[in-house]
Formats: sequence, C-alpha cells, structure tokens
Amino acid sequence: MSDSATTAPPTLGAKLAAEGFGTFLLVFGGVGTAVFASNHFTDPGAGSAVYVAVALAFGLTVLVGVYAFGPLSGGHFNPAVTLGAAAAGRIAWRDVLPYIIAQVVGGVVASTALTLIGLFGPEGWLTTAQDAGFASNGWGSHSPGGFGMMAAIIIEVILTGFFLLVILGSTHPTRGGAHAGIAIGLSLTLIHLIAIPVDNTSVNPARSLAAAIYGGSEALGQLWVFIVFPAVGALLAGYAYRALFDGTAKSPSKA
Repeated sequence: MSDSATTAPPTLGAKLAAEGFGTFLLVFGGVGTAVFASNHFTDPGAGSAVYVAVALAFGLTVLVGVYAFGPLSGGHFNPAVTLGAAAAGRIAWRDVLPYIIAQVVGGVVASTALTLIGLFGPEGWLTTAQDAGFASNGWGSHSPGGFGMMAAIIIEVILTGFFLLVILGSTHPTRGGAHAGIAIGLSLTLIHLIAIPVDNTSVNPARSLAAAIYGGSEALGQLWVFIVFPAVGALLAGYAYRALFDGTAKSPSKA
C-alpha cells in the first residue's frame, strides 16, 4: 500500500458514517442501560446502583467511540459538540449540518432498536418503559428530583460548556494528549452524576431527541430545552476557548 493511501484524509462519507455509528453506540449504550436497568432492578434499594450504572454507560460509550471513530470524524456524536467545534475553528461550518444529520439518524436508529427489543420483552415492559419517559429528559414532574425548567436550562448550559472545554483542551492539535478519550469519557460520566437528578442529563440534542420520540407527547413537548440550551452552552464554550486559549504570543521586539 502506498504512503498516499495510508495518509489520505477520510472522505466526508467516512466521517458521517463514523458519526452515525458513534452516536448509535452512545444512545444504545446509555439510553439502553437506563431503560433496561431501571425496569429490571425493582428493589428500591437498587436505585443508586442504576444511577451510577447509567452515568458510567454514557461515559464508557463515548470513551470507546472516541478511540474507535475519533480518528475518522473527530468523535463528536453530539450536535452540540459539532457546533462548539465549529465555533472554535476545529471543523468547517459547511460540515456542521451533515454531521448533525448523521448524529440524529444514528441516535434515532439506536432508540428504535431498543424499542424493537422491548417489543419482545416481558409482557407490559415496553409500555412501562414508555410511560416512564423512555429515559427522556425533562423538568417538573419529568425531573427525577423534581427540578424546574430554569434548573434544567442552567445546568445544560453550564455542563455542556464545560464538556466542550474538556474536549477542545484534550484534543488540541499541539497541546492535546494521546489519552483524550479517557478525559472525555470520564467528564461525561461526571456530568451524568451531577445532572441525572435534575433533568436526566442531556448535553446532547441527538440523545434527547432519540429518547423523546419514544417517551410520549410530554417528553416531546419539553424537548426544545434540550436542543436549544446544550447548543447555547457549546457555542459559548467554543467561541470562548478560541478567544482565551488559542491566541499566540507575540515575539519580543528586538532592541
């Protein structure tokens, strides 16, 4: 094989396939853990175990996905991350919409697969999971801890912003390290540990949409918050990172 074949950059089609598969993995692993574990562990004492399991599932799927697909597409798997990366100058704005479409398709295929599995589960399992929201995000009566809409808005902006700062810092072309995937995966685990009680943790519009379409009309009615405000947090972080951390020092003038 020639050197040009081994060093040629991936095509846009390869990048979009990587984003679709990576987002599928994230939703299938994270939302799948939430709906299957929450319906299996019926003992009230098992609640904390499910809570930690879901947080780890989201973090591990991103960690695995970053190493598997990141070399192709950058490993976003999240429309908010794509927007933040564009704001920071890491990808071209012309690639944003194709990336987001691939991510949404991957997420919806994953939640559809989970629903199909549920059709062949114990009697009433799928109905119970959907009545419970199918791990969708929400506030008020749909918040695990009973938090209101403003709490969801604030936490989504803050946590998505910090998630972008971790991603942009750990994958920096010159300052990033070889273990960026570990930092990104662990940061998403931490984000879920913080935010699951507030709004079931989004920081990812594709994940939120994928769950909401099977979570009922009320989940869909609250979905806009988990599309708009992760995007806001990501854009703020992307522009801030570029302004604060990507400047170059001027060489001292000669006497």
